[in-house]
Amino acid sequence: MYKLRPYQQDAVNSAIRYFRIKRDPAVLVLPTGAGKSLVIAELAKIAKGRVLVLAHVKELVEQNHAKYISHGLEAGVYSAGLNQKDSSEKVIFGSIQSVANAPDSFYDGFTLVIIDECHRVGMDADSQYGSVITKLKADSPQLCVLGLTATPYRMGMGWIYNYNHQGILQTEEKRFFQHCIYELPLKYMIRNKFLTPPVKIDIPVTSYDFGDLFEEGQSYSEKDLDNLLNSQRHLTPLIIKNVIDIAESYKRQGVMIFASTVQHAMDILELLPKDDARLVIADTSLKERDLIIEDFKQKKFKFLVNVSVLTTGFDAPHVDVIAILRPTESVSLYQQIIGRGLRLNENKEDCFVLDYTGMGHDIYAPEIGDKKPQKESVQVEVNCPKCDFVNVFWGLVDDEGEIIEHYGRKCKGGEYDEESFKLKPCGFRFRFKLCGSCAAENDIAARTCNSCNAELTDAKSRLKQARLSKTAHVMQPDSMEYIEKKDKNGNPYLEIKYYDLDANALSEFHFLNNPTSRKKFHINFLRSHLRLPELPLSPTKPEEVVELKHLLRVPRYIIARKQDKFWRITEKIFSEHIS
Repeated sequence: MYKLRPYQQDAVNSAIRYFRIKRDPAVLVLPTGAGKSLVIAELAKIAKGRVLVLAHVKELVEQNHAKYISHGLEAGVYSAGLNQKDSSEKVIFGSIQSVANAPDSFYDGFTLVIIDECHRVGMDADSQYGSVITKLKADSPQLCVLGLTATPYRMGMGWIYNYNHQGILQTEEKRFFQHCIYELPLKYMIRNKFLTPPVKIDIPVTSYDFGDLFEEGQSYSEKDLDNLLNSQRHLTPLIIKNVIDIAESYKRQGVMIFASTVQHAMDILELLPKDDARLVIADTSLKERDLIIEDFKQKKFKFLVNVSVLTTGFDAPHVDVIAILRPTESVSLYQQIIGRGLRLNENKEDCFVLDYTGMGHDIYAPEIGDKKPQKESVQVEVNCPKCDFVNVFWGLVDDEGEIIEHYGRKCKGGEYDEESFKLKPCGFRFRFKLCGSCAAENDIAARTCNSCNAELTDAKSRLKQARLSKTAHVMQPDSMEYIEKKDKNGNPYLEIKYYDLDANALSEFHFLNNPTSRKKFHINFLRSHLRLPELPLSPTKPEEVVELKHLLRVPRYIIARKQDKFWRITEKIFSEHIS
């Protein structure tokens, strides 16, 4: 009988404790190689009712089932790809495609459904996962839904759950999974020698340039990739020679090469040693694929080239070189690719990661959620002034590492009850859009007010309207000047001038000589102009504002409207409003 590692038992205990209290779908995050199949086996074994374990490919169905029955446990398989359609056992391992087409009688009596590689589950109720869960719940309204994944995020979506196991709000957008109830860091697995350390090698030759493919988030086809690679085909022989040299110089056992397209893969195969390389693509027959994979696992050849088919459900522990020659903006896919080389094996000390794409993903600290605002941006830690939670946002730092500016919008912390799994979000907004009707703070991207439901026009629409108006003027300022002045009665005030590249100027004026005027200054100017909006600054004199000018930022656009003979600044639009 198997014995769980401590972290595997912790994951199982977390699931048990959670489902005693709640029935919202939950996620366990375990890195590739952490033994998800053992966690699945333990949960399936101790469950009181029937258990359905789902996966998206037959290889995973087969692996999870084999691991389960290897411990003397009984279970059925429901997968057309494996030529088995068992439905009477307490525990069933099934492929989502086959289960989605199963007769209604198949769905009777399940109390727990476990979804492997659950980052594939979206919000579409008509999807295969959505329809299967709907049918299961029709028979068992109290159904427990548990997902397992090493990569809890999706391209175009970000995080696949709302709250993590520490109560941190990852996203306010609706998600199928509400809670991540356990997460094991990849660094823990490597530090405790449960996985092989990845070693990213600085490529001494060259990289492909895939930059044009990802402009403005545009999609691209295989033909686009082939055309781009064809224009850079002179690089491929240099890259493959580098892969071969590294594999031979460092006596590597197994090399997996991830190609961009079928043509690219065929070109690569031609450059590899004839008797020491094979190719697997989507059109490779299942029988031939199985033979190739088995020969690779037996080390009958060293170089295995593939195109988008060996990223999950594939285990060859001897792999100690991962060569990435395909672009991807998907951090999830990138981590799955690296994971193919992290399993432990005899005489294997590390796994070389050779990235020839220039994409530069970080497998330890993946960048999930908001896109990097600019090339110089780095991740910075920002304390919330309301709850003191340490947020991680994009920002800019100086040469000494001090934060100059950050682009965080809302605090992700709150009061989290670990017993009830309930979170009361902090709600503090670093950046916001004020409602013109009720003055409530809203997210910058909001279209309707969260307080009064009034419509909130977006910045791009306001800019367009202002440019078409004869009584409005749009300026794109380049710099600001702060000038201390006095009115005819000797009262000090502050003039702030905005200059564009042609030295045209627009001004606004602020008094700070009483609490009301200072409050107006804070609302109308200071909060939106601060590079670090959480700073507790309360200037009471114009000269104090001048001293703070290094902490203040320039708007992207200014909208002014004609008032008698003068232009009055009515609105400022900053970069985050139109990103």
